[in-house]
Amino acid sequence: MDSSRRTYGTSGGVEMTDEGIERLAAAAEQGLDQRRLRPRGRPALGAGAARVAQVRLPPELSEALAERAARDQTKASDVIRAALREYLKV
Repeated sequence: MDSSRRTYGTSGGVEMTDEGIERLAAAAEQGLDQRRLRPRGRPALGAGAARVAQVRLPPELSEALAERAARDQTKASDVIRAALREYLKV
């Protein structure tokens, strides 16, 4: 590979070159179709900004959580939120 030709990796695993970046920049400068852009950030969970709460789980509880999330075909965070809503009656 030519040492003057740089490549970069993206978070999605795509390899980009300087030439590819220049092509993307030129297309962006000509104007982007706003309807084709994805919204930034995570979807809202409620009326206000969500807060992160970290919890340590013993191995058996962590395993049970993972099994329940897999059984419900959802994420562990969804199971935790549902359990807290039920427990706290909110």
